[in-house]
Amino acid sequence: MQRVLVTGGSGFIGSALVRRLVDTGYTVLNIDKLTYAGDNRALSHIAGHRNYSFVQQDIADRMSMTRIMLRFDPDMVFHLAAESHVDRSIDDASAFIDTNISGTFSILQAALEQWNRLEVQRKSNFRLTHVSTDEVFGMLGDSGTFMETSRYAPNSPYAASKAAADHLARAWHHTYGLPVLVTNCSNNYGPYQHPEKFIPTIIRNALMGTPIPVYGKGGNVRDWLHVDDHVAGLLAASRKGVPGETYLLGGRSESTNIDLCRMICSGLDTYRPDPAGRPYADLMTFVSDRPGHDFRYAVNCSKAENVLGWSPSCTLQSGILRTIEWFLDNEWWFHRPEKELNRLGLAAANA
Repeated sequence: MQRVLVTGGSGFIGSALVRRLVDTGYTVLNIDKLTYAGDNRALSHIAGHRNYSFVQQDIADRMSMTRIMLRFDPDMVFHLAAESHVDRSIDDASAFIDTNISGTFSILQAALEQWNRLEVQRKSNFRLTHVSTDEVFGMLGDSGTFMETSRYAPNSPYAASKAAADHLARAWHHTYGLPVLVTNCSNNYGPYQHPEKFIPTIIRNALMGTPIPVYGKGGNVRDWLHVDDHVAGLLAASRKGVPGETYLLGGRSESTNIDLCRMICSGLDTYRPDPAGRPYADLMTFVSDRPGHDFRYAVNCSKAENVLGWSPSCTLQSGILRTIEWFLDNEWWFHRPEKELNRLGLAAANA
């Protein structure tokens, strides 16, 4: 039975990966600092499972990471621990530098020690999958897509920190031989996503009858990937991917923010009609844009489809409806301290 170490396994994408791994028979150790974005309630149904264990620790603590790595003795590592909210990085980038850059260095060093001590067969099968974002490539115009060969041009402190982490991961492969793969994904959505993110914010505010904030004029375009499809792509990369290579994972589901907001509001009109009979779209309110807001991201995932045999399984319409149903059945997930849900990312605009 393979032993898998997951960093950031209490976060949105990490918890989806951990649930899938445990449910399919892997022995999993989850390392998470449990900042505001980490929530073990997302792992409640596997909390007592004999194949699952959890350690609360900061991945930037190099000595602890090495000790934990060697003690657990993994065959595979998925590195997802990261500060991930662009608005928060605009207000204060320090945590992004500490976790996303220094933390990645700690994990790479610990994994290198683990890999070097393995016997030949386990060493040849060992993989570290470094999970990143399409935001490292910057901004697209009205046409074109990001590819694995796209130039790095991060525009936010968050994206810059993830770009630095990607470069470290590649360097540890090319310099030390550590079998690292890098994946860059488009915008994720689905169950257990933190309420500060765009889609949960739309649903929460609609249900509360409060204004639904849409940055600028809502024309920014994103490619949307359901988190379960992303997890399937990560597993495919770890099994079939070539160390040293990068794989882009996207949903082939582009949408402007305003159109996505309308889609969600329409779904809520069907599943949970407003008591007063008002369309939820009436709550949409344009707010000041995020400083340096990238206009468009789009991912060409042909390499992952052709090499890994992976492709997204759900359309944006079907995935959004599933997501709405989940949030309506789990409204407790929205119950957070108000400071976690306040608008952030205006520091640069107000400077």
